[in-house]
Amino acid sequence: MSISRRHFLGASAALMLSGAVWGQATPQKPTRLILLGTQGGPARIGAMRKSPAQVIVVNDVPYVIDCGYEVTAQLVAAGIPLSRLRYIFITHHHSDHNAEYGNLFFLAWASGLRSPVHAYAPPPLADMTRAFWESNRYDVETRIRDQGQPDPRPNLIAHEVTEEGVIHEDANVKVTAARVHHPPTDAWAYRFDAKDRSIVISGDTAYSENLIRLARGADVLVHEIMYVPLIERVLASNPNREALLARVKAVHTTGEEVGRVAQKAGVKKVVLSHLLNARPGDGVTDEMWAADVRKSFDGEVVVGRDLMEI
Repeated sequence: MSISRRHFLGASAALMLSGAVWGQATPQKPTRLILLGTQGGPARIGAMRKSPAQVIVVNDVPYVIDCGYEVTAQLVAAGIPLSRLRYIFITHHHSDHNAEYGNLFFLAWASGLRSPVHAYAPPPLADMTRAFWESNRYDVETRIRDQGQPDPRPNLIAHEVTEEGVIHEDANVKVTAARVHHPPTDAWAYRFDAKDRSIVISGDTAYSENLIRLARGADVLVHEIMYVPLIERVLASNPNREALLARVKAVHTTGEEVGRVAQKAGVKKVVLSHLLNARPGDGVTDEMWAADVRKSFDGEVVVGRDLMEI
């Protein structure tokens, strides 16, 4: 369904009231950013990195961005109770970003979650949500009938992101979306503005002027990256090497391009995640991932690791 700014401002007012006692605001806790997975591309089981995802925690409320395989286990490993899940944001519909979308909510429900969870993603999120419940209908209805469990289905609420601008606002954060360049998928970057920090998640993208505008003055930019010599090695024996290499270069971002985005946006810190095709023993060090970024960006560069808190 379309997103109404008025709806979210109304929700924001209600949440603000619920967070106050006779007009006294509750103290804000520092905003946390935890990288849940930093692998770029479909994850290999047992790899050193998990599928790309992160969680931003504001006043103990987790905002999960992307839901690739093992995101649920990574949330638990990060110390985030599944029962606190309230918001999910998906940047685009590749499996390394959405494979565990329904299961994250379902496993949270099995862990005691009884509150609504609002999910935001480009189409076909509504169809995906309906399909998930249809494929799990037998299990859900058995648990409702046999165990007296409440019906979880109305509590996973899909919001399809189709227009740039503010897509969600509550007492903790304002979330703004901008379309980025990752054809053929409809891909989005999200900016989270809390009272103490602003954090931007690029999702998958080539160099993007839209992303620069979205990230203007942000404290942290979490950006995808590819290291071209690694991609060239990975594709060396592929008979379609040249076409695939051109394809990858057209939809992802080199380190130097990441640096240009960050410098033009004036961000304070760049966190490199979605390290494309990073593998154990690939010979690419953290410094090699960061070196090209530093050529065009004079701020702080951090090479992300799973479960790193920033």
